[in-house]
Amino acid sequence: MKALLALTAITALTMAPAYADCSYPAAPDKLPDGNSATKEEMIAGQKLVKEYNTAMTSYLECLKLEHPPIADAAPNATPEEKKAQAQRVQQLQDQKYNAAVDQLHSIADRFNEQVRVFNSRKDKSKG
Repeated sequence: MKALLALTAITALTMAPAYADCSYPAAPDKLPDGNSATKEEMIAGQKLVKEYNTAMTSYLECLKLEHPPIADAAPNATPEEKKAQAQRVQQLQDQKYNAAVDQLHSIADRFNEQVRVFNSRKDKSKG
């Protein structure tokens, strides 16, 4: 058990540089309010969401390319210990990936809801 804890600690320390390459993008600070936004504000909001989507897509691609050096971190670890550590690392990467996708969908859904509100407001003014 102590060997496994040591392996985990060593791996975490050696993985830090690998994870530093993938920068989590900041979500747009504020999305336009469809109830009061102008067309120009909605277009600017759309641009922000598209830029965020591009940045998040790059982040997700970066996550796919990460390969923590598990074998190098503890060369004396047993194959079972290395396999267990690799599974834990994969699980953490999957969680990071899924959380990022959820965040991206949340931002897109919120913006799309404001677009629907904006378009509904426009339609009412025509009728």
